Amino acid sequence: SENRTGCILSSSSEFPEGFFTPQERKDGGIVIYFIIILYMFLAVSIVCDDYFLPSLEIISECLGLSQDVAGATFMAAGSSAPELVTAFLGVFVTKGDIGVSTILGSAVYNLLGISAACGLFSSVVSRLSCWPLFRDCLAYTISVAAVLAMISDNKIYWYESASLLLIYGWYILVLCFDIKINQYLMKKFSPCCTCFTKAMEENAEQQPLVGWREESGPLIRQQSRTDSGIFQDEMDCSQLKTSLHGVDEISEDHPSVFTMPEADMKRILWVLSLPIITLLYLTIPDCRRQFWRNWFMVTFLISAAWISAITYVLVWMITIAGETLGIPESVMGLTLLAAGTSVPDTVASVLVARKGNGDMAMSNIVGSNVFDMLCLGIPWFIKTAFINTSGPIEVNSSGLTYTAISLICSVVFIFLAVHLNGWKIDKKLGATCLVLYLVFTILSILYELG
Repeated sequence: SENRTGCILSSSSEFPEGFFTPQERKDGGIVIYFIIILYMFLAVSIVCDDYFLPSLEIISECLGLSQDVAGATFMAAGSSAPELVTAFLGVFVTKGDIGVSTILGSAVYNLLGISAACGLFSSVVSRLSCWPLFRDCLAYTISVAAVLAMISDNKIYWYESASLLLIYGWYILVLCFDIKINQYLMKKFSPCCTCFTKAMEENAEQQPLVGWREESGPLIRQQSRTDSGIFQDEMDCSQLKTSLHGVDEISEDHPSVFTMPEADMKRILWVLSLPIITLLYLTIPDCRRQFWRNWFMVTFLISAAWISAITYVLVWMITIAGETLGIPESVMGLTLLAAGTSVPDTVASVLVARKGNGDMAMSNIVGSNVFDMLCLGIPWFIKTAFINTSGPIEVNSSGLTYTAISLICSVVFIFLAVHLNGWKIDKKLGATCLVLYLVFTILSILYELG
C-alpha cells in the first residue's frame, strides 16, 4: 500500500481524439488548433450579438424585468449553459469530478476576469446600483458555502443536493420581489449609507434595459427600478401589443446579417465568418425581424444550445493545444480552461457593458456563478434521488480550503473595488480586477505545483 500510485486521466480523455497525432501537432499541426480556437471566439460573439442578446431584450421587455434581474436570470442561464452540460457529463458520462473542478475552478475568473474585460474593453463608463451587486454577491457567497460544506466529506447525499435547489429557489423568490425589497432597504438604510442615498437620487435616471442596441431605433419603454415589481402590473395586454407593434416597425429596417459592413477590417471578419453566419441564419430564427418577432423564446433556447456546442469545441481545442505545449493539468484548469468555459459570459457581459448597461453586466457575472452552483445541484439530485438511491455520489475535494478562501476573497474584493471606485465600471476598475485576477492565478498555480 505504501507504493500505490494514483493514476489520473488527462483532460483530453474527456473529449474525442484530435485531428492529428501528438507528433504531427508538434510538427506544426498545433496551428490548425489555434485557428479553430480563434474562429470559435468569433462564432460565440456572433451568436451573442445577433441572436442571444436580442432575444433576451424582448423577453425582458415582455416580462418587465429590470437590467440586473434580467442579467441574473435569463442572461445568466443562457450564457452558463456550457457549465450545465459539463456538470451533467461529469455526473452521468465520465463519472468524474470534471463538473466540480470546472465550475469551482472558473469561479474566480468569472468574477475578476470578466469584470476586468468589461472595464478595459468598454469605452462607456457604466453606473452601478448598490443593491443588485450586494444581493448577487450575498447569494453567491451562501451558495458557495453550501457547496463547500457538501463536498467536505467527499460525499453528496440527496438532501444536500436538494438544499442547493432550495437556495436557488429562494434566490429567484428574492428576484421576484426585487423592486419592493430594494425600495424598503433604500428607505431603511439611506440615512446611514451614502450608496443607497445616491441610488435613490439616481432612480429616475436609471438606464433602461432596452437600449443596449440604441442605433436600432428609439427606446420602447423606460424601465426603471421604481416599478412596482418584477412584472409590469400597469401594462395590460393591449399596451404590450402596441409596444411590441412599435418594435415590429423598427425591426423591418434592421439590416440583414448578409449585409457587408463598410469598414475594411469588419469586411475581412465578415467574409471569414460567412460560413458560421449562414449556418446560424439557417438554424436560428432572427427575432429582430418582424416575421420572427414572436419566436423570441425559440431564438433564446437555440442560441443557448449553439453557445454550448461552440464552447465544447473551444474547450476541446484548448485542452489539446495545452497538452501539446506541455502546460501542466493544474495550470490548464486554472487559466485556459477556466477562460474557455466562460467565453459566453465574457462576450455577453462586455457587449452589454459597452452599451452602458452596467447593472446587467455585473448581475450576469455574479448571477451566472450562482446559476453554476445550481448546475451542480440538478445532476447530483437527479442521480441520488432517482437513479442511484443506494448511496451518495463520491467526489474529490482536494484543495478545498484554498478554493474556499479564493472564492470568498474574490467576492469581497470585487464588491470593495466597485464601492471604492464610486459604483461605476471604467478602465480603472478593469485594471484593478485584472491585477487581482493575475495575483490569484499566480498564487493558485504555485499552490497547485507545490
